[in-house]
Order: sequence, then structure tokens, then C-alpha cells
Amino acid sequence: MKVTKAIIPAAGLGTRVLPASKSVPKEMLNIVDKPAIQYIVEEAAAAGIKDILIITNRGKGVIEDHFDHSFELEYNLKAKGKDEILEAVSKSTNLANIYFIRQKETRGLGDAVLRARGFVGDEPFAVLYGDDVILGETPATKELCDAYEKYGKNVVGIKEVSDEFIVKYSSLKIEPLSATEYDVSDMIEKPTLETKFSNFSVLGRCVLKPEIFDILEKTPLGAGGELQLTDAMADFARKGDMVGVDFSGTRYDMGNKLGIMKANVEVALNHKEIGEDFKAYIKDLANKI
Repeated sequence: MKVTKAIIPAAGLGTRVLPASKSVPKEMLNIVDKPAIQYIVEEAAAAGIKDILIITNRGKGVIEDHFDHSFELEYNLKAKGKDEILEAVSKSTNLANIYFIRQKETRGLGDAVLRARGFVGDEPFAVLYGDDVILGETPATKELCDAYEKYGKNVVGIKEVSDEFIVKYSSLKIEPLSATEYDVSDMIEKPTLETKFSNFSVLGRCVLKPEIFDILEKTPLGAGGELQLTDAMADFARKGDMVGVDFSGTRYDMGNKLGIMKANVEVALNHKEIGEDFKAYIKDLANKI
């Protein structure tokens, strides 16, 4: 079955990027000239996703506004013949069918996913974490969807990380299937260095079967007193029903100040409008450091 639905959990408080996220949701922080969440939606759409549910909470209505028409603005741009800008402004409204629901309490990623049960129904679906922008020639979500069709198993996007980060993320027990694909037989959330399986971690993307909802309903609260999606996905892994894909794109953690700066610099260097001037600026700046 083709994967045509996706959910984007975007209800986090953004405490790591305060005070910027006090009044602006971290998902709406710009990478050059587009908010982070637009890059995520564009990735999903490029992977063939038709229906997207964005899970927000109080104070994040601006996300919904961004994916709606701004009729006065669009009318004025059209009247002034600013067609290129009009096309850029209008693009976000036509990427996919986008729906919204609120997570009234931030009780973890697993709880956010569980709230999408009515939207998903009995279909496989993609999850694109709202903190993670992944940029590359091939959309990471497409790489995972392709693996789902190939193996018929749940799929997680994975990357190898340092010891510094493995204790903050998840750790996977893996065996290689190909150069970029792995059998995942177990996982643990926020391990110690003594209990980690490997330095491969789930980062930002997964494709799940709808059975995950029954598992989530029975999963006890985990790390941080939250319902952890990793704890539920581990059930699939231990039953031999999970594959990991070491996706080809570059991940930027938009819940992290350094991640935001890296994303802006690297996107700006390749931006068709400002790229050459920005490269010259960076070179000049590097000579002064």
C-alpha cells in the first residue's frame, strides 16, 4: 500500500530556543526566507504525501495561517505585477491537503501520534518530526516510503551520532541489509553509554503501520514522564517488523540554536537570490576571524 498520509507533531514548547519561541513557534522560525515547517511540508509533498495532519497546541495558530491564503496580500502582489513573489507566497497553500488538531497537553511524541488515529484510520503513515528539517537531493520521507514498499515493514530514519547525543536520543540494535538499510531488532530511549545498542539513532522521520495506535494505548509513560513513541516502536522492532534507513539528506535540529544557524548558513550559501553574495560575505568574514 502506498503511503499517502503524514503527521507532523508541532506542539513542543521550544524551550531550547527561548526567548525567540516565546511569541513565535519554533516551527515558524525562518531558514532564510521560509519557515522551518514549510520545508518539512514540502518534503512530505515531494514524497507523494497527499494528506498532512499538523498537531499543534495553544499559541501556534500562526502555523495554520501560514498554510492558508492571504487574499489581501496576494491581490496586492498580483495587482503590482510581482508574479515571482506571488508564486512564492502562494506555494505553501497548494502543497497538500493540510489539516490541524491540537494536543491540549504536551505529553510526549507518542501522545501526539496517538491523537492522529482518527485521521490515519487503517493506513500506513509517515511521521515527520516538527523539530527536524532534512534537506537533500532525495526527500528523506521518500526514501523511507520506498523502503516500506520494498520490505512491508515499519521504517525509521536513522543516523549515527556521537556519544554526546546518543544518551539524549534513542539507540538501535541493527544488522545491515544493504549500504543504507538495516534490520532493527531493538531500541532504547535515552540510554546510558553502558546500555546503548549502537550509536545509530532514530532521527526525525518514520513510516508506521496503524497497529502502532493499539501499542501506544498500552505503553506506560517513559522518559520524562511522557508517552514515548520510541517505547512503542520498540515492540515492532522486537517482533522483527522494523527497518532503518540511513537517509541521504542533512538533518538540522530546529529546536537547537546551533542547528538553526547551520541551516540558515548552508541554505543561504545555495540560495538562488543571495547565494553568491553570501559566499563572498562568508569568505570575507572568515578572513577576519
